[in-house]
Amino acid sequence: MNKSLNIAPANIHDYRRLAEKRLPRQLFDYIDGGSYQENTLVENVNAFKNIHLRQRILRDVANIDTSTTLFNEKLAMPIALAPVGLAGCFARRGEVQALKAAQQHNIPFCLSTVGICSIEELQQHSNKEFWFQLYVIRDRSYAIKLLQKAKQAGCKTLVLTVDLPVLGERYRDLRNGLSANKSFFGAFKRGIDIASHPRWVWDVAIKGQPLVFGNLTDAVPNATSLDDFKAWVDSQFDPSMTWQDITWLRDHWQGNLVIKGIMDSDDAKQAINVGANAIVVSNHGGRQLDGVAASITVLPDIVKVVNKQCKILVDGGIRSGVDVVKALALGADTCLLGRAWAYALAARGEQGVTNMLTTVNNEIRVAMALTGVNKATDINSSILYQLEKYSGK
Repeated sequence: MNKSLNIAPANIHDYRRLAEKRLPRQLFDYIDGGSYQENTLVENVNAFKNIHLRQRILRDVANIDTSTTLFNEKLAMPIALAPVGLAGCFARRGEVQALKAAQQHNIPFCLSTVGICSIEELQQHSNKEFWFQLYVIRDRSYAIKLLQKAKQAGCKTLVLTVDLPVLGERYRDLRNGLSANKSFFGAFKRGIDIASHPRWVWDVAIKGQPLVFGNLTDAVPNATSLDDFKAWVDSQFDPSMTWQDITWLRDHWQGNLVIKGIMDSDDAKQAINVGANAIVVSNHGGRQLDGVAASITVLPDIVKVVNKQCKILVDGGIRSGVDVVKALALGADTCLLGRAWAYALAARGEQGVTNMLTTVNNEIRVAMALTGVNKATDINSSILYQLEKYSGK
């Protein structure tokens, strides 16, 4: 066994290394990869390195409070777990494990439409509300059905992902066979990849059945594998959708509406006009349009335009609690973690996600203490150097 599997993970990067060892290559690349040349994927991370904190001393930071409030709910820290597709393929019933970790830390968990575990399964394991993520899909009647299921499960917050009118090409998925044609060679390559990870096969592929999209079983009733769902899912991307579709959705959803995929100030204004309670400044983790700016780079301009008319969340490239503090300083209310929890889940299951969140919380506390801030809700641009660089001036 590779000794690197025995490391005690200290940060999100370590969980990534462990996930890479444990998962079949096609699944690790699904988490880790981006679209085309992956320039935006890299820029999302690198952009945080160019934001510098002001270290302050002798400020009485004996009592650090990382909590915040979002949608009238108190969160232990300004973080939510973003919707991640296929999470039940990374660990046995992965969405349930991540949900339990999030609830232990008193932060929100958002279930993806294309999660392995269904809304009903999460409801069975939940002791409080969780969020649900939806795409604007062609089959409006099925979208309404999903919304009804979410309401029945007690979900009060809907995250609507709007940056998928077409699917960005992810070259890693082509190379490793996940998106390749179903030729004999492609199937053989995928089979060898899976067979070379016997621990994953036993724990997830065998003991974690059924590996299907739990929320879509009614839409594809005869499906027995993920491949069976692919044609239906691919057919549901709707390049004709407009802001009127969001208005239609608002008529069918009275809870909190979070529009995810905002990268432009004009679009932020439109989101407010259609009644969004929050937006997510997001380039889909660099998985859609390669060459677009990092999410954190466009955040300040969007914050200025929104002017507190709705809550602002941000994702993309957040790999530490220090990154969270930087995002809050630039105007975000809360941060979404995606790859971070997917790596931790694949590496160590629920305990991995729990420990990762503890680490991030500790990093937030240290960053707050050393910038002289006692409350997360008091974090603002005063803790940053060279503000003009990040404010679009």
